[in-house]
Parts: sequence; structure tokens; C-alpha cells
Amino acid sequence: MHNALQPFTAADGASVVLDNLGRAYPYAAHHVQFSADDNPSPQALHPAFFTSFDWHSCVHMHWLGVSVLGAADDGLGAAASAALREGLAANLTADKLDVEAAYLLSNPSWERPYGWAWLMRLAATCSVSQDEQIRGWSQALESCVDAVAELTVTWLEKTEYPVRHGVHTNSAFGVAYLLDAFRVLGRVEAASACEQAARRWFGTDAGWPGEWELSGQDFLSAGLTEADLMRTVLDPEEFASWFTAFLPGLNEDSRILRPVRVSDETDGHMTHLHGLNLTRSGQIARILGTLRDGGAPSSAVLESAMDRLARAGLKGLQSEDFMSSHWLASFAWDARASISALTGPAGAPASSAPSSS
Repeated sequence: MHNALQPFTAADGASVVLDNLGRAYPYAAHHVQFSADDNPSPQALHPAFFTSFDWHSCVHMHWLGVSVLGAADDGLGAAASAALREGLAANLTADKLDVEAAYLLSNPSWERPYGWAWLMRLAATCSVSQDEQIRGWSQALESCVDAVAELTVTWLEKTEYPVRHGVHTNSAFGVAYLLDAFRVLGRVEAASACEQAARRWFGTDAGWPGEWELSGQDFLSAGLTEADLMRTVLDPEEFASWFTAFLPGLNEDSRILRPVRVSDETDGHMTHLHGLNLTRSGQIARILGTLRDGGAPSSAVLESAMDRLARAGLKGLQSEDFMSSHWLASFAWDARASISALTGPAGAPASSAPSSS
């Protein structure tokens, strides 16, 4: 096995982040107005995350920036590193992040769970960095971690049914990232709430209709996203049995494993399909790693699909349209890291990487 996403380097990621952090507009503000006078600018509402088309994309662009700064031997030059640090440091201050935390608490369903998940992933990635400046950003993010941990526990206590479609409000995607981040951050109550919700919602699922799940603006596979969550909740042997029952009869022609194409790069909804190729490839890599840890035999079908999807996703990164470039790079870096963790730097087997990295 090899990593088809290896050509996407830290330098590429840094370039995308810097472009995004420098673009105040266009910006899709999802603020609910309560009066004619309640019309603040994006920067007034979100002093830390007011660029990159919308709030959640700005958050995961910050995650990407922190992640590529931590990439060893990946061609990030001194000038790009300095510019990236300057841009991130200007936003990741305690004062600005306290405003973000207060907004989340005042609007408890806003950006739930997708934006919450990326924010916690940013905090978790900062917290485990060996870089003193990046760990300082983790401390500045504490108020946001407090807010999202509180909101997550409250949300999961009362939510009976998961959202299963392939876009932002997908419950499994958000809970998977939240769970990993809360574990890293030592937020035991919030992590436990995520684990319980995953078991309650998905623990008995079987026979997922993978041939039916694709819709025209998905950037997530609902089935693979659910499996990606359950591999973090079940032990590897238990997960292997669950996965076999959940997605039986997978083969190279299974629709859930086939790359998809984008017919219009300027359509922000259609470009989600680039992300679908990338997220599927990374999810398959993590699933393969867990199956291997559980003693399951290697799956040529899943390995082949991972490679095909990663290659298709890499082509999607060639788009220069902002509807793609404001978010796709984060998903590419995520998938790249997961495939590298599975294959090793030279194609040798390696253990699964923590998803907070």
C-alpha cells in the first residue's frame, strides 16, 4: 500500500490557510437576527473566526494551519512558517476566543455538531503539540472547550435520534471528532456522553444500504462515517463483528466505495463531492487499521477503494475556485494523515494515528 495523497504537502496546506485567513469576504454569516438593529459584522461576532467563507471553515483552516506547523520534514519553509504563525497567533488569543465561547453558549444549537467538532479538534491538536507557542493557543482555547463540553453533554442527554445524512449536521461525524478531542483534553464527562450516544444510536445497526446513500451534495458517507465512529467506541474484535454485519458483501463495485466526480467546480454544493472522495479514503484507512488491530484479515477491496478515492480527492484539490479551496485542504490533510498512519512512510504497515493530529 502507498499514500496517494502524499503529494499534498505541508507547504501546500500552509498556502491554502494563509489565503483563507486573508479573505474577509465572501462570508456566509449564519447569525440569527433578533431585531433590525441586530446586524453586526462577521468580525464583531467572531473576532477569531471571521474569514474563510464561514465560521466552521475558518475553524478547520486554523486546525489545518496548526497541523502543518507540526508536520516533520514536510517542506514547510521558514517564511511560510513565520507567516502562518503570525496569522494564527493574531486570532487565537484568549480575549477573542472568550467572545467565541460566549456566542456559542448564547446560541446553543448553532454550528452543532460540525463546528463544535472542529473547534474541539483544534484545541486537542494544540494541546498535544511539542511547540510552546501552539500549546499557548491551547490555553487560550480553554473557554471554548468549557463551552462546547457543556453544550455537548446537554445536547446528547436529550437527543433521541441521530442525523444520518452526508452533510454538516451528520451526528456520527461530529460525535466522532468530539469524542476523540474530549479524550485528548481529559474531559471525561463529555467523552462519556459521546460514547453512550454512539452506542445508543448505532450499536445495533446492521445491513446498511450502501448502494442507496449517495446524494448530490454529500461530503460524507453516512455509512462509513458511522463505522468510523463505532471503531472508536467498540474494542477492535467487537468492531470487526459489528462492521461485518453493518456493511456485508462489500466488493469493488459497491457504490459506497466508488469515487464520484464534480460536474461544476463553481457550485458550492456540488463541490462537496470532492470532499466525499477524501473523507471516504481517510475513513477507510482508519477502519482498516482498527480491523487489523482486531486480527481481521486484510481487505483488498477496502485497500483498493482507499487508493482510488484518495487519487480522486487529490484531483479535486487542483480546483482553484474558492468554493473548493476554502475547505477541501483540511479534509485532504486529514485523509493523508490517516492513510500514512496505516501504510507507514514507505508503504510499510503502521499503527493507526490519533485523529486529533
